[in-house]
Amino acid sequence: MIALADLEGRWRLTRRIEDFRTGQTGMLEGTCRWLPDGHGLRQEETGILHFGDAPPMQASRVYLWRQEGADLAVFFEDGRPFHRLSDRLSDRHLCDPDTYDVAYDVARWPDWTQSWRVTGPRKDARIVSRFQPLA
Repeated sequence: MIALADLEGRWRLTRRIEDFRTGQTGMLEGTCRWLPDGHGLRQEETGILHFGDAPPMQASRVYLWRQEGADLAVFFEDGRPFHRLSDRLSDRHLCDPDTYDVAYDVARWPDWTQSWRVTGPRKDARIVSRFQPLA
């Protein structure tokens, strides 16, 4: 299980996005920082996304991580629930009408991955993010 203290700091982020509907693949390279925010950690991602034939674009995301009992709860920046991490290291987020299934692989910690499978009438994708600590 990941603890909040394990995440704090700067990480190298690489992400592969496979859109099975369009047949396009995207790659993001950037950094991710987990910073204390008084309630837990604030995850800040920034990077350059190359997707299909589109010109490269700046991408960023923010999530909030909170300790809730033995679990870690992950929220969107506006406080809406996203997903939870427990001993299973997997969860499901329903974004009607689509479904987001996530699995974390920490077997090679501190080099770890977060894998999403997104399915539904609007989406069919796999998103794999790899995190590696930065000095």
